[in-house]
Amino acid sequence: MLAVLSGGGTAGHINPALALADELVSRGWDVRFAGTPGGVESRLVPAAGIPFTAFEASGFDRSHPASLAKGVAKIAASTGKAKKWFADIKPDVVVGFGGYVCIPVARAAEKTGVPVVLHEQNSVAGMANKYLARRADAVCVTYECSAESLGATAPVTVTGNPVRRSVIEADRAAGRAMFDLAEDDFMLLVFGGSLGARHINEAVVALKDELLARPNLHIVHITGPKELDAVTKALALTDDEARRWHLLGYQDRMGETLAAADAIVSRAGATSLAEISALAIPALLVPYPFATADHQTTNARAWVESGAAFMMPDDELGSDEFKAKLFALIDDASVRESMVAAARAQKTGEAAAALADVVVGVATAR
Repeated sequence: MLAVLSGGGTAGHINPALALADELVSRGWDVRFAGTPGGVESRLVPAAGIPFTAFEASGFDRSHPASLAKGVAKIAASTGKAKKWFADIKPDVVVGFGGYVCIPVARAAEKTGVPVVLHEQNSVAGMANKYLARRADAVCVTYECSAESLGATAPVTVTGNPVRRSVIEADRAAGRAMFDLAEDDFMLLVFGGSLGARHINEAVVALKDELLARPNLHIVHITGPKELDAVTKALALTDDEARRWHLLGYQDRMGETLAAADAIVSRAGATSLAEISALAIPALLVPYPFATADHQTTNARAWVESGAAFMMPDDELGSDEFKAKLFALIDDASVRESMVAAARAQKTGEAAAALADVVVGVATAR
């Protein structure tokens, strides 16, 4: 059996696809990936050992009507290219994860009789998935609340957001060894996604003295590449302080880093939340306020309501409430234990298998 996975634009679309690829390959399937030539998928997918085929696709700017014609022309050309590709490789199913590249790939599948499954990672659906949901054979979602906005005509299944095995199976001891942590050290992980988050950085830096006053506390602070110099300057760590405040601009070993953490402060992107949940890490979430339709706040609210996390609006960072929630997370073991239990109840670690079950069911039903 052969599955073609498609997604583009952000790692948030690609990582769940790679998690599904892991699961399907473990079941004896072949997997190919269709993405854009210049997107992050063109780097991440080949690095994962999955054959990659590029298709041009782009959105449009409503204030520039000419961009619509250009986008439509790209999609039409890529649809034709994908049809020829399908005639050669003969896929059994196409799975779309979002991004404009999914449109020509799914349209080619529709025209050639290949079933289509969609997965929506966020609480608010993206434009491509909204367009394709009415044509898909099955739709899977992370959050039940996003099903209605998709307008799907096919069955909708809440699977959760798949997480790669490299994260789920990451070794905590290896992660803690990276930062030279003793068994009784407490590790607070701070990060804002792949590009960092200036407001989070500033709020945590402002609490430097109070954080370092806790002798067994280590802060692993991933600032984002563009923020590293500014944060380094603002902290002005002594050599002794730097042994417990570990500054990184970027971290490519996030699986082990997450596994090593005892608590986390982060944004509320779909992939970050899925990984935090799969590893049951107590968290203080700070949604990015300018995400489309404020979907990170909706994402985070689901975890807060389940008891798996605290949440703080971005414009309230630095407030007394932020400080109180952060130190409750660090100092109160009962708070962390409650969050761990709530996160484990979400069963996010089973999401890849749940999505694979839907994919296999659709592919074998024809």
